Amino acid sequence: MDTKALRQKILDLAIRGKLVPQDPNDEPASVLLERIRQEKKKMVEEGKLKPKDIKKDTIIFKGEDNLHYEKFQDGTVKCIEDEIPFEVPEGWGIARISSLSTIVTDGEHKTPIRCDVYKGYYLLSARNIQNGYLSLDDIDYVDEEEFSKISKRCNPKKNDILISCSGSVGRVTVVTDENNYVMVRSAAMVRFIEIIPLFAMYTLQTFYLQLQIQQASKQTAQANLFQGAILNLLMPIPPLAEQDRIAKKVFDLLEQVNLIESDNMEIGELIKNAKSKILDLAIRGQLVPQNPDDEPASVLLERIRAEKKVLIKQGKIKRNKKESVIFKGEDNSYYINDGQMTVNISNDLPFDIPDSWRWARLKDVFIINPRNKLDDDLDVSFIPMPLIDDGYSGKHTAEVRQWKEVKTRFTHFAEGDVGVAKITPCFENRKSTVFEKLSNGYGAGTTELHILRPFGLTIFAQYLLAYVKSDYFVENGKQTFTGAVGQQRIGKEYIENAYFPIPPATEQKRIVQQIGAVFEYLNMISDALS
Repeated sequence: MDTKALRQKILDLAIRGKLVPQDPNDEPASVLLERIRQEKKKMVEEGKLKPKDIKKDTIIFKGEDNLHYEKFQDGTVKCIEDEIPFEVPEGWGIARISSLSTIVTDGEHKTPIRCDVYKGYYLLSARNIQNGYLSLDDIDYVDEEEFSKISKRCNPKKNDILISCSGSVGRVTVVTDENNYVMVRSAAMVRFIEIIPLFAMYTLQTFYLQLQIQQASKQTAQANLFQGAILNLLMPIPPLAEQDRIAKKVFDLLEQVNLIESDNMEIGELIKNAKSKILDLAIRGQLVPQNPDDEPASVLLERIRAEKKVLIKQGKIKRNKKESVIFKGEDNSYYINDGQMTVNISNDLPFDIPDSWRWARLKDVFIINPRNKLDDDLDVSFIPMPLIDDGYSGKHTAEVRQWKEVKTRFTHFAEGDVGVAKITPCFENRKSTVFEKLSNGYGAGTTELHILRPFGLTIFAQYLLAYVKSDYFVENGKQTFTGAVGQQRIGKEYIENAYFPIPPATEQKRIVQQIGAVFEYLNMISDALS
């Protein structure tokens, strides 16, 4: 379920008067708006507002021609029908924020002097304003002297509306407490008169108001929303009693949406954990039953060695003088022989595997980081890191380039190769894939990949992909990271020497089919939630 779209639908229905029924006994909005105008005039007379504070106040009304007009302080009238996107119910009105509020201001423009510790005064910025709440996890502080100075310009109180005005503009919340707040320029406050605070907050979060905000934001290096633009925002205004009913209904519905989102997150985490468990069972030989009639993995390894000898003889690969063989001794322990010495590795192997399986190091059963020799004018697939999906899907997309454009400074691969990201956080995020449907069977891409190429049809690429996405492979790889924070990588040595559990070829096929079937079911659940 698309909860973001559901939220917007609820808010959209609310400001169109379609979320709660109208009550003909409600005092109409026209009376409320007139009362607000009279209250502001009184505040001017009492010196609480300056005459300039009501200079931009206007009256919006519908003419005899059924079009909307706006009357200004100097008596001029302008048709604003093109600014009205939908009809509001009978008894509602439309007004600009300037006509509904006593204060609209942004925060301190000069750089405030901040405190290292909390002294009772908060300094808010845009990052603290989230939709529906104030985030005080990452907040600055000021002392009493600085607070006193800044509060002359902006001192948000309970029920004031706050808007983020810089960078990610348009996040809106209502102040729900009486803490000592002041703000910097990236935030703005609105103090409404006789408008239900929650209704105002929800209205400003709607697509209609957000569109006005985004269009009014000044695009320089980043978006900025200025005071004049806020004053000019148009709001539909229901009767006061209906505002209250709308606010309560929206609150209840959004609480239900929050529960759905929470459930979705929990289910999403369960699905992720289920996929991890499936791969763990797969590489341990516990996902599908073994078949005693399967040709054992030992025969498969002999076929790989034979294939390697052919390629060495043809000059396509070089002989590895340190090629190793892993075997089980008469004492039931595992040993590795590299042609020079034999070492007991039973304590190094991470888990038991079935009798028909065999252990090998990746470098002994795959070509690591091969290079292609192709005609310069051949079209090939080009795959930078952003075109490889995170997670368990193993999907990728590609661009098309000529080989001469990508044969240098890029990693080479071919149809059926497996690519594994070697840089953080791509490695932990499981950016790995089987390269398929490549243009003319070849490709090149980001240098931040290690490539594993099977010998012939000996190892199913999708089984290898399951292995490199497994927690075992990823968690062990993380322990070998080298380099500066943010630019850490797993080296070729980890790839070469990682222990790889090899099932019989027919069991590999059954494993891949079972993973595909279970993942398809889990993806259906995930899609139903999105």
